[in-house]
Amino acid sequence: MSFFVKLTEAMASRQSLLITGLDPNPEMLQTWTRHNAGSGSFLAQARRWIKAVIEATSDNVCAYKPSLGFYQALGPIGLELLREVRELVPLELPLILDAKHGDLNSSSALAHYIFRDLGVDAVTLSPLAGQDIAAPFLLYPDRAVVLTCHSSNPGARVVQHHPNEDDPLFITIVRETQLWGTPEHLLLEVGTSDPAILARVRREAPERFLILRSLWGEEERLEALLQAGLNASADGLLLPLPQHLLVEEGMAAGTQALREQIETMRANWDGGTADRCELWLPAPRAAAAASSLLDAKSLELQRLEDQDLDEQRIDELLVDLFDIGCLLFGEYVQASGAVFNYYIDLRRIISDPNLFHRVLHAYAQPLARLQFDRIAGIPYGSLPTATGLSLQLHVPLIYPRKEVKAHGARRLIEGDFEEGETVVIVDDILITGGSVLEGIAKLESSGLKVRDVVVFIDHGGQAVSRLAAEGYTCHAVVGIERITAVLRAAGRLSQEQADLLAEHTTAAPAPATQAKV
Repeated sequence: MSFFVKLTEAMASRQSLLITGLDPNPEMLQTWTRHNAGSGSFLAQARRWIKAVIEATSDNVCAYKPSLGFYQALGPIGLELLREVRELVPLELPLILDAKHGDLNSSSALAHYIFRDLGVDAVTLSPLAGQDIAAPFLLYPDRAVVLTCHSSNPGARVVQHHPNEDDPLFITIVRETQLWGTPEHLLLEVGTSDPAILARVRREAPERFLILRSLWGEEERLEALLQAGLNASADGLLLPLPQHLLVEEGMAAGTQALREQIETMRANWDGGTADRCELWLPAPRAAAAASSLLDAKSLELQRLEDQDLDEQRIDELLVDLFDIGCLLFGEYVQASGAVFNYYIDLRRIISDPNLFHRVLHAYAQPLARLQFDRIAGIPYGSLPTATGLSLQLHVPLIYPRKEVKAHGARRLIEGDFEEGETVVIVDDILITGGSVLEGIAKLESSGLKVRDVVVFIDHGGQAVSRLAAEGYTCHAVVGIERITAVLRAAGRLSQEQADLLAEHTTAAPAPATQAKV
């Protein structure tokens, strides 16, 4: 079972967002020993305490998170104790090793040790070495990594919030690390007790699971952190069990009470008030005139900054797609029957989870501006992409069959739907528009409505106007002209190759026959 499935099933079965540390801290053990009349060596006390914590909390938490450093400090005996932890933690609950690992040279060896020898489900990493630090760990598809993006240590603020509060380093880390792996394989750890910092991370990473590292002393602080960190589904946030509960009498009752308190707050959660823009609310007349121009200017500057960042990410994506062989030169017959001097093959991305996720993110930008009930992929090339978008956007998937079989259910449309629902079409490359129109005809004959088509690449020519003439709007992530310019600037194309791409951007009108995209 993969980490993500194990985690979400544990959250559902326990109805809990709580995770528990299992750190044999000498000070904590002294307190616990006084309350429980324990004796013996430090190792014996640590073993009894770990067993007691797991027994008292396993019904009310969804994961455990021991810190590797405490066990390493005990030498070989400590690492054996860590093996005992793996045996004591119920197998249906994820075990996240808090390593904060940041050394490239030992990453492959450590990944094999903790994932295969210890049987750990996830590990925390330091992101400062870049994507290379995560790569050896992401080779294990059933495991996960947790990237630390912010520390609660006051001394770290001068680094984490550099160069300024408008564009601090920790937000850059949040943006960059999301490109390294999918939401199922890469989580973020946020050390803070400040709801404003947690809210900034959530805005930048709406799809990621966040693990909070903080202590709260009042119910109001806990509620504010939940408001700031929960996602649109009222989950996606894991909270640590406060350390004082792990050494006090009544550990089980205290854990259950906190879990129930959090679940009550989740049940009354309003869907993310912290993310609402105050400009939607009417301002007092006296303040409105003074603030409206400043607010509008601030919003416009932020919009332009976000747009520039998205454009930069897409340019980098185009270069990476070229480097894995998605763009080939030669004589290639297209599905429409036309012969081009190049061929674009996006099917290669399905074998690279990181690249696939970045492509999905690029698709999601135009999709976010549209209204629809279901996503429809055009067989067969775009079905993996449509499936990924369905999972990422939490929107049901359907697709028109390329041909209707004479056996089985003989369906024209695969998937469940209701007549009158609106469907957005997703395809990879738009050349003539023939396959898209063919798919739309099948969907509309089944009572569905289609307004929009989203493709990754618009080949150029008159396919977009052909769709527009039929009443459909095409939204393309990129066009051939931009691909040519980016790859030429990056030194990936010669001038001759760039000219070959340019030859087909003004193609002849689409044929009347049912040509394929």
